[in-house]
Amino acid sequence: MPLTRLTVSTSGPGLYEISDEVRQWVETSGVREGLLTVFVRHTSCSLVIQENADPDVKRDLNEFFKRLVPDADDPSMAWLWHTTEGPDDMPAHIKSALTATSLGIPVDAGRPLLGTWQGIYLFEHRCAPHRREVVCQLMGER
Repeated sequence: MPLTRLTVSTSGPGLYEISDEVRQWVETSGVREGLLTVFVRHTSCSLVIQENADPDVKRDLNEFFKRLVPDADDPSMAWLWHTTEGPDDMPAHIKSALTATSLGIPVDAGRPLLGTWQGIYLFEHRCAPHRREVVCQLMGER
C-alpha cells in the first residue's frame, strides 16, 4: 500500500490545485488499478474536486463560501462561541464540515480517473498562511 504526504503552502483563503503532484505520485507508485484516497490532516481546510479550466470557478466558489459563512465579526455570526482563535477560525471549521476532508478517486492504467476538467484542490478557509499536510494512499494491484 503506497502512501505519501504532500505539503501545501497556502497564503490565505482559496483553492490550491494539487492535481499534478497527486497524479505524478500515482504514476510512479507502480499501482495500475485501485483506489486513491486523498486526506487532509486539518480541521480548518478541506478537499474538493472542481473544474480546473476557468479561474472564475475558483473565484465564484470563494465568494459563495464567504457569503454563506462570514467571519465571526460579522453581525450575522454573533451566535458563535468558538472565537478565541480569530474571526476566521470557527467559520473555517464550518466550511470544512460542509465540504470534505477526504476524497476517493478510482485509478486505472496507473492514472487517477479524473474527468477532463476536474482538478483536486486543497480549499483553504483561514486568512493567514498555513502549511497543510495532505496524505495520499493507494490500495490496488500493480
